[in-house]
This record gives sequence, structure tokens and C-alpha cells, in this order.
Amino acid sequence: MSEVYEHDIRVTWGDCDPAKIVYTARLPWFALDAINGWWEHHTGDGWFQMELDRNLGTPFVSMRMDMSHPVTPRHVLRCKVWPNRLGETSVGFRVEGYQDGTLCFDGDFVCVFIVAKEFRKTRPPEEIRALVQAHLIPTETA
Repeated sequence: MSEVYEHDIRVTWGDCDPAKIVYTARLPWFALDAINGWWEHHTGDGWFQMELDRNLGTPFVSMRMDMSHPVTPRHVLRCKVWPNRLGETSVGFRVEGYQDGTLCFDGDFVCVFIVAKEFRKTRPPEEIRALVQAHLIPTETA
């Protein structure tokens, strides 16, 4: 079985709303931070370096999230991340966010590969395709 990457996020008071839980809009930010962490862990480069140094962008074309439990500053937010689909020019990621062993949110995020300087869709370089394929864990969708 392929490795599931885990990315820890320290949730702070500034992430919260008057109800003392994380602002809803912060949850996609946390998920995207975790996906960027997956890229950094596996390639040594995050989106910034991929875009500037490799001329490879991965803008999002789809995001779907379900929230099942409030996120608060009481515990570290541990995001589990893995690629769950690979197309000719796109990649999908699954992110599950847990606090203290409880699932708080989960979602599916799809990016398209582009030539960054031209903002033109492209196939990923073979080493990126091979990397994603090696860590691919398909997620069944309901």
C-alpha cells in the first residue's frame, strides 16, 4: 500500500470566529496547505518553486469538502493527503483533517497541470506522473 502523507497544522486563536471554532473559509486553506506539503515532501518543491523553477503550475479546477466536526485550537490538525486520481493533464488529491483522532473534514481537490508562463494546459513531466502514480490511492466516490 502506498504511503499516506500526514501534514500537521497548528490551529491558532486567529483562525477562529466568535463561535470559538475555525472560520469555515480557513478549512480549504488548511487542505491546500497540506497538498502543498505533499508536493514539498515528495519533490522538495512546493507550488512556488514548481511554478518559478520548473515552469509547472497546478491551478485548481474543482474543490469539494464536507465538514463533520468543528476544528479548534485545542489540538493539532493532522491532515492526511494522497493523490486519488491521475488524468492525462490533471491530478486529484484526497485530504482528510483530524483533530485528536476525530475526522473534522474531508475533501477532494482536482488540479490541472499547466505550462506556467503560458497558462496553457499540459501533460505533467514524466517524473511527476511517475511520482503521482507511485502514491496513487483511488478513492471511491459516492
